[in-house]
Amino acid sequence: MRSALGEWLQVREAADWAARSEALVARVLTGAPSAGGLRVLDLASGAGSNVRYLAPRLAVRQHWRVVDRDAALLAAARVHLAAWASANGVAFRGDAAGCHLHGPVSEWTIEMCRRDLGSLDDMLFDGRDLVTASALLDLTADVWIRDLASRCRAAGATVLMALTYDGRVSCEPADADDEMVRDLFNRHQRTDKGLGGLAAGPGAHEAAVRAFTDVGYTVAAEPTDWRLDAGARTLQRPLIDGWAHAAIEMAPERVETIERWRQRRLDHVEAGRSRLVVGHHDLAAWLPSTGV
Repeated sequence: MRSALGEWLQVREAADWAARSEALVARVLTGAPSAGGLRVLDLASGAGSNVRYLAPRLAVRQHWRVVDRDAALLAAARVHLAAWASANGVAFRGDAAGCHLHGPVSEWTIEMCRRDLGSLDDMLFDGRDLVTASALLDLTADVWIRDLASRCRAAGATVLMALTYDGRVSCEPADADDEMVRDLFNRHQRTDKGLGGLAAGPGAHEAAVRAFTDVGYTVAAEPTDWRLDAGARTLQRPLIDGWAHAAIEMAPERVETIERWRQRRLDHVEAGRSRLVVGHHDLAAWLPSTGV
């Protein structure tokens, strides 16, 4: 049975891929090793969307270490990778430890690790050339981000962090309660998500820029906003529901006001007039020694 989180990750995948910075992907690839293959660590991999997005763009042999605490999501990642391989003429072989894919121009070994990322350890980073994650940093604490930067630096790894939510939300048509719900949601994003303490939330991107700069990285970033037009109903509905649910958790005394707001926004979705912009940033970071 698919989990609610697994369904959400699948619904958002197309918007994630459309928003991502191809320029930053190309930038980190300039320093990718060509001999011996590229060794990648993907943190909080979920159903493997980041792997399926990046692997075809990394035109070298690759070894991925994908990490998530949810066994069901790791199992889903294997299923999605098999389906992707079939659709793209890539040979697929899976076993209990992960899977192997072999295509016309490259091959990928995927090592799957079930691990709670509440704290990090050197074993995960050992030997990694590239450390990456998608839609993760805003769920983590400042101290976790600083620890991440230090461990990446110790490993000498290049870094690519995608789709960090930055607190910006714009809704059309505008509603008088949009700002109130957004502010409550942003407060909710700063609660403890189990990744080092109170989450950095909308401040995570800036915290990451500081953390990686402080340990000697050169950092580049680009806005990678979701721009959801009236046709993106399947993503807009759960997004609005999620905002409302989080806002009610933060201000239960306003439940009736928030529920009325939620219904008005959903009415706009059903009428085909809703447009949403959700702010994100991608971040790339590299060390002088990598030649990026």
